[in-house]
Amino acid sequence: MRSLKELFSDTIIYGISSVIARFIGYLLVPFHTGIFDPEKYGVVGLVFTALALFNVLFTMGMESSYIRYAKNREQAAEYFKTIQIFLTGASIVLLGVIWLAEPVISPLLTLDASTKSIYWMMLGILFFDTLSIVPFAELRLIKKAWLFAALRTLNILINLGLNFYLILGLNMGLEAVFLSNLAASAITAVLIWGVTFELWKGSWNQDYMKKALSFGLPFIPAGIGFVINEGLDRFFLGGMSPQTIQSVYGMTEDPAYFVGIYNANYKLAVFMLLLVQMFRMAWQPFFMRQSDEEDAPGIFAEVFNYFNLAAAIIFLGVSLFAEQIVQIRIPVLDAYLIGKDYWMGLSIVPMLLMAYWFQGWYVNFSAGIFISESTKRLAQITLTGAVITIIFNLILIPYMGMMGAATATVLSYLTMALMIYYYSVKAYKVPYKLVQGFGVVGVTAAVVFIKPFLSNQFFSDIVLSAILFAGAIIVVTLINFGPRLLKR
Repeated sequence: MRSLKELFSDTIIYGISSVIARFIGYLLVPFHTGIFDPEKYGVVGLVFTALALFNVLFTMGMESSYIRYAKNREQAAEYFKTIQIFLTGASIVLLGVIWLAEPVISPLLTLDASTKSIYWMMLGILFFDTLSIVPFAELRLIKKAWLFAALRTLNILINLGLNFYLILGLNMGLEAVFLSNLAASAITAVLIWGVTFELWKGSWNQDYMKKALSFGLPFIPAGIGFVINEGLDRFFLGGMSPQTIQSVYGMTEDPAYFVGIYNANYKLAVFMLLLVQMFRMAWQPFFMRQSDEEDAPGIFAEVFNYFNLAAAIIFLGVSLFAEQIVQIRIPVLDAYLIGKDYWMGLSIVPMLLMAYWFQGWYVNFSAGIFISESTKRLAQITLTGAVITIIFNLILIPYMGMMGAATATVLSYLTMALMIYYYSVKAYKVPYKLVQGFGVVGVTAAVVFIKPFLSNQFFSDIVLSAILFAGAIIVVTLINFGPRLLKR
């Protein structure tokens, strides 16, 4: 029980920082959707998707390698310096390649001569973010969660402040979004380098580098698979034909219009993503520390139950109250949380929340893969998910548009979660209650699905949602913890 409290405590600290940072950063959504039309906002989504893809190539799984091997504190400095030197050299080479490929990549991101500076700023962001990844992993490893939180929050504050200043004060266009991000990344990198400067006293160790690459390189195809699952749908939506748009939506808008709407509504799924991210931050160091304990499998299974309860609360809260959430007005900006022009995409929100829920399952089940050092399985799993994403986007988007893209994402993450479950429990036996997990997902999905069909002549929409929320949470709690409660 003490171990669970430790995990909960770390998750809360990472969670508070993530919630604050995301909340501050989320102020950019009403700001950008109020300033930019959906076509321009679609460019932001495409460039940040490219950033995520390139980031996988640049970091090469070294964050996970460092957490895996630097827990031996006597060798941490050598691991740190070795990996940082390698990442610096590799980043310079990769930046050169991407610089030369600009004529090919820019059109894919819908960048033209007037927005070419965005491309160069993207390269700068990549460099600074890459060389910050291991220092931040060090803070997680040595449990300096509050310092980690402070630096992450500072990054968001700088980004937010510069967005407001450059767009409102200097009347800059889309370039302001990426210049702000570049400045925030650079300042954060310098600060985190200063915090971890003492670890540079180590020396280059080629054997350590080989070990780190052996463990980390499988994360490249795995990471690419994740980025495909996370962002390739924007490119498929951006490729919709006028006939598809007319058939699905009865409109003649440019495809970038729907990319912008999809990207904005994707932001509502941030609540589930927050849970997954803050859990992952605490979970990886936790299960590595606990893996040798006799009661570890039981603890890991219990963690899965608590995660599903938390995910159910978020899924129901956001899905049932989505219409009220987007209508929240931001006083300083005098704008809705998401601009009115983007509300037609609200129907995809439950699907995207569920996709992130299954991503959380993937994170839960990853413990056995890490502990057994079977990371080569990750590439197989995530690339399978990527293939599913591509196939179902191609099949569903022509008939369902944005909903087709969201459905493909759910199917991909569900497949990945089940695959990693299979391989993980073979390598490290954990008695996960998977059937109960599906029961929780099924109950919450059913409640959200039936809500539009319920007569609300006696209740307002918000009261009906509250009743459904409370009832579903009671059922979910009984599914997860009913036998234990009955014993008491």
